[in-house]
Amino acid sequence: MTMSKDQKKISLKREGSLFVISAPSGTGKTTICRKLLKKYDTLKLSVSYTTRSPRKGEENDIDYTFVTKEKFKKMIDKGEFAEWAMVYGNFYGTSIKRLKKLNKHGYDIILDIDTRGAMQLKNTYDKAVYVFILPPSMQILKDRLVSRKTETADIVKKRLDSAREEISCYENYDYIIVNDILKDAYKELESIIIATKTRTSNTDQKWIARLLK
Repeated sequence: MTMSKDQKKISLKREGSLFVISAPSGTGKTTICRKLLKKYDTLKLSVSYTTRSPRKGEENDIDYTFVTKEKFKKMIDKGEFAEWAMVYGNFYGTSIKRLKKLNKHGYDIILDIDTRGAMQLKNTYDKAVYVFILPPSMQILKDRLVSRKTETADIVKKRLDSAREEISCYENYDYIIVNDILKDAYKELESIIIATKTRTSNTDQKWIARLLK
């Protein structure tokens, strides 16, 4: 959905919110987030840095920013990450600079990170909204991972073991969504974002004061 210039001006008067989305690999969170990003001009993805190689179809600075381990470690030493973690031998991290830049322009931010990163972030962004997406079953999750044909059987097993650990952290999140039917899971996440944007605490009080004059 493309907003008119007037609609953009009004929505951007609200303080930008940060939505932290976590889910086991293969649950479908990336697909859901991409659908939302296409619909809303005021919603932006915080592109994470990673040291892993790009998968087929992934683009640098769109899906991830792909860097060497040497560069990533230098960024850690400089304190450039709001959170970072090593997952399956590769580093992933969220740039403080990128978050601040998007917030400065009034955008709502989607942050697609694992549970370890989310828990690190909780110590920094207490106002963030935390959403966990679950698969309908472990068997369905396994089927989805296998159907991607991007990992070996050993990696699939590791991802399933990791999924069980991640799911055990669900109580640290504000909302739980089960991605059984994609369109329903999408609507649920969209509803959370819309409700958060319209909170009284996120409204520009000075703008309302001017409206009353």
